[in-house]
Amino acid sequence: MKIRELLVNKLEYNINSLRNRMISIGELKGLNHPDTIKCSQKLDLYLNKYDRLK
Repeated sequence: MKIRELLVNKLEYNINSLRNRMISIGELKGLNHPDTIKCSQKLDLYLNKYDRLK
């Protein structure tokens, strides 16, 4: 397996984990809570990295 494929797989795992975490935080604390927003911003960074690799 190539390094690029490993990076993509790791990013996909992190994206799915962060997405689930963000949803949980949003349900508990609300969509406008700073913790939800912080998680959303981190997710955006991973999604941008993923787009660049693809």
